[in-house]
Amino acid sequence: MLEATVQKNNGRIRPARMGDVRAIHSLLSSFAAKGVMLPRSISSLYDHLRDFVVYEEAGTILGICALQLCWDDLAEIRSLAVVEERQKCGIGALLVESCLDEAHSLEISKVFVLTYQAPFFRKFGFIDCDKSDLPHKIWSDCIHCSKFPDCDEDALIRTSSDPVES
Repeated sequence: MLEATVQKNNGRIRPARMGDVRAIHSLLSSFAAKGVMLPRSISSLYDHLRDFVVYEEAGTILGICALQLCWDDLAEIRSLAVVEERQKCGIGALLVESCLDEAHSLEISKVFVLTYQAPFFRKFGFIDCDKSDLPHKIWSDCIHCSKFPDCDEDALIRTSSDPVES
């Protein structure tokens, strides 16, 4: 995902590694237990490890986020989680910006999210959209979800208006 580690304040954002899977699973599971995020299996995390970046300080993972490629010019930001005691400190914003930078470098013009935190993503230029505008997501992931077809998450999308650099 990222070619290099990004240093920010006392922490750094870096690509996830094999040794991070248990910490990623633990963080996601804590939010899934509260019903604010869907659970991910350890197997799924290994399958999609390259999608993840982590924010760490002193060797401790405090936040995670993934950019999953969906189609020709479409990707999804998913599994954004920050430990509760460090929320509202800018870690989530750094992780989202890292994923948006990655999407831009891959020349992906549309990035979407399914979230319970729509106001947070609107700060990054995401706008509300209809889930039916995301057929690749619905037929690849959503159809297997226990909440399908009654998903209560908000769908938002961000379309890059920046010209692709050559």
